[in-house]
Amino acid sequence: MTAEHHRPARPRRLPLLAGLGALGLLPLLSALPASAQPAEAGLTGARTAARTAPADLLTPPRPLTATEIRTDVHLRTIRDNPRALREFFERLPKGGELHNHLSGAVRTEYLIRLAAEDGLCIDTATTTAVPPPCGPGTRPAADARTDRAFHDTILRAWSMQDFPPGGNGHDHFFATFGKFGEVTWRHPGKLLAQVADDVAGHNQFYLETMATPASEGAKRLAAEVGWSDDLAALHRALTAGGRLDRLVSEAREEADTAHAEFRAEARCDTDRPRPACALPVRWISQVSRGSTPERVFVQMALGMRLAERDPRFVAVNLVQPEDGESALRHYRLQMRMLAFLRDVYPGAHVTLHAGELWPGLVKPEDLAFHIAEAVTVAGAERIGHGVDLRHEDDWQRTARTMAAREIAVEVPFTSNAQILGVKGADHPFETYRAYGVPVVLATDDPGVSRIDISHEYRYAAETYGLSYPEVKDLARASLEYAFLPGDSLWRGNPTAQGYRTVVACRTDRPGTRTPSPACRELLEASPKAAVQWRQEAAFTAFESAFTVPSRASEGRQDSGLRR
Repeated sequence: MTAEHHRPARPRRLPLLAGLGALGLLPLLSALPASAQPAEAGLTGARTAARTAPADLLTPPRPLTATEIRTDVHLRTIRDNPRALREFFERLPKGGELHNHLSGAVRTEYLIRLAAEDGLCIDTATTTAVPPPCGPGTRPAADARTDRAFHDTILRAWSMQDFPPGGNGHDHFFATFGKFGEVTWRHPGKLLAQVADDVAGHNQFYLETMATPASEGAKRLAAEVGWSDDLAALHRALTAGGRLDRLVSEAREEADTAHAEFRAEARCDTDRPRPACALPVRWISQVSRGSTPERVFVQMALGMRLAERDPRFVAVNLVQPEDGESALRHYRLQMRMLAFLRDVYPGAHVTLHAGELWPGLVKPEDLAFHIAEAVTVAGAERIGHGVDLRHEDDWQRTARTMAAREIAVEVPFTSNAQILGVKGADHPFETYRAYGVPVVLATDDPGVSRIDISHEYRYAAETYGLSYPEVKDLARASLEYAFLPGDSLWRGNPTAQGYRTVVACRTDRPGTRTPSPACRELLEASPKAAVQWRQEAAFTAFESAFTVPSRASEGRQDSGLRR
């Protein structure tokens, strides 16, 4: 496994009073400080969404529990307390991480440490890791252990640390992957152990991470097969004589090696396992969209065949800058490739970087169709970024289609701000939600961005004024739209209809007692439902930590967590 990245309208707020009778609310509200009482019951959000989306798209409010209301009130009372907010969002159960590039997810300090341990050198002109021996113009990476200035120079070159406002974040961000690439391809298992530990440490329950399987083998096979506009003929040539099957075997062997390294690094077979060992992890196969058409096709076919033959792999995704010359020139062709291969490999999932663009980065005509084609031609089940939505032709139709098909959009706020300069009201987060499109929060490359998932949830809540129930449903969405097999714990379209448990679990309350026999049968048969149940139990524990603040405590602004 190659852990490479290869990349140089406010929605209607959930009314806080829904679901509780007036008599039951009076004692609760009378105990609250005036500043914490839920004024307007979320009507501001509803009015804004009504201006943003057609009325038929507005979702009716779901009933709220007393503990959700208390937790929401607590969130409001600490809105001006940074320490308490940080603690709240770190402890918040946050579902799954669905948009994560392994090489860019690892903390940069750990990459510098690995470079030193491997005896690598640093090209002092470019700050790029290169193999030993260290000749003229290079320094041993190990010097970073004792030379703080050298360490910090590498840190800034390999991440967005201290990147100046107004600088070219796009180019610097993507350039980092080439600088530390010599480190990351050597130890995918060690990288995975670090990333999985971080994911588990921020109260997430599932990880999908991207890497490039059998990268060199795919390059050789593409050169051997060559290109043909006849995709069916090209696929026949690719599979003739067992060529693609041999490449699949190579990728699975790489995964076996990475898995063994992961288990050793995480101490999974000892009496002191790290948190990473308990985290379900799946791979998404990266496809280098800037490569030649034949190599792109080989990587797509490999990733989709892997997803059907090895349960550790679930999907394919296109990586590298979407605004690259080759990526722009061949975008429609690549969507057609995926449409063809989806018919060949119906068991493979597809999630696509699409719409990671902004005016000024590309010509207006290149802003007009990328998300729409990813959805309607390639059949993507999730969209990564989707930032240029409102700049596409007939974007409202695309948003409606995504909502109707439950095609989720993966939103990494910090990455969008660093690469594209898009944040706040410019970001289409509110528009997607107003149109009923499922939204999941993600980190993209948290090591490069110098953030974590707790930061992204806090940013969303503070920037868009989200209530606790809205934040909670974002976390639920990140498991609902994960590529985990099995039936969901939720029925229908939970984005449109609210998160209601399936009939088998309708009488169960996760975290309060063991599941009923019918519900237990579902949980044992479905990995997805089992992880969702685990998160619901975590929500029960999380919400139980909050009490109704007394008038005497108003203004103290402490964390509110019971110890």
